[in-house]
Amino acid sequence: MLNNKINRIAEVLLEKGMKNNDVVIHFNLKKETVSRWVNNKQQPTLNTLNDLAKFLKVDIRDLLYPSEWIKK
Repeated sequence: MLNNKINRIAEVLLEKGMKNNDVVIHFNLKKETVSRWVNNKQQPTLNTLNDLAKFLKVDIRDLLYPSEWIKK
């Protein structure tokens, strides 16, 4: 795998002027969980990603990098 980054959560949070802690508080999650998502060490479930998109007021697709085959 050339690109280990799957989600764009960190970038979208930055674009929205938000911090990891905003997600932690809103969803009542552990800081470590959100940190793993933001650093692409772990991925949220699709349901959680959908809830996160609603919270951030973005399309769920904005939270993901395009597939490699699309870039070619």
